[in-house]
Order: sequence, then structure tokens, then C-alpha cells
Amino acid sequence: MKEFRRMKGVWIILVALVLALSAYVTTTAAGEKTAADFVKEAKANITEITVAEAKAKIDSGAPVKVLDVRTEKGFKRGHLPKAINIPRGLLEFKVASKIPNKDDYIITYCKSGGRSALATHTLKQMGYKNAVSMAGGWKAWMKAGYPVE
Repeated sequence: MKEFRRMKGVWIILVALVLALSAYVTTTAAGEKTAADFVKEAKANITEITVAEAKAKIDSGAPVKVLDVRTEKGFKRGHLPKAINIPRGLLEFKVASKIPNKDDYIITYCKSGGRSALATHTLKQMGYKNAVSMAGGWKAWMKAGYPVE
């Protein structure tokens, strides 16, 4: 009987170890991030403005840089007035030559708002203090009926 109780305790410990190990493996695999996770994280660390706020800022005459982070092909199909194009994949390499002043007010946008959130987060990490992302992106701008080039 004592032998059985001792073995029962060993089995309980083994089962507990297996469960703990499987929880660790699950947590490690679950720790991988999706694109949506990266966007959510970026949005938590940046400022987003509406298309109406972006249009008002552009129309105000205040100095503003409008940065389209879509592909060149998307940019050529149409873009916000006075926008410059730096595809998100090239942002870190080209932004300093196109926007050298890290104090400039920058409105970033993409097709729907995900890439621009990521780009704005990157700009902030690079020291651009006044970068914001336009929520809804190109789609929201078009839906609002605002002018394009």
C-alpha cells in the first residue's frame, strides 16, 4: 500500500511536469505575432487622425508632408494632393533624403491604414516627432470624396 502511495505521488509529479511543459510550448508558439498584431501594437504607440482632420491640416496652409507608403503602382493610380511616395518597404532607406527635417508634420497613409500605422511607428522610432497616420487610408479619403491627383 505504501508503495502504491509513493508511486501515485510520482505519477502526479510527472503529470504536473508534462502539463507545465506543454503550457510552455503552447505559450512559446502562441507568442508569434501576426500582421494584425504588429498593426495593433503600432496603433497603440502612434497618433491616428481622421481623413477630415488630414484634409483640414492639408488645406490650412500649415507646413505638412503627405507621405504615401503604398507601392509606386498604387501611387501612380492616384494619390492625395502634394503627396510624396516612399513605399513602406523602402521607408527606412529613403525617408531621410525626402524628409530630412525630423520636426516636420507628416501625415502617412496607405490603402486602408495598416501599413501607414506601421510606417508611422517606424518614423517615430527614427526620431520623427510629428508623424501621424491617417485612419482608413486611401479608401476612406476616396469615400469622403476628397480631391486626388
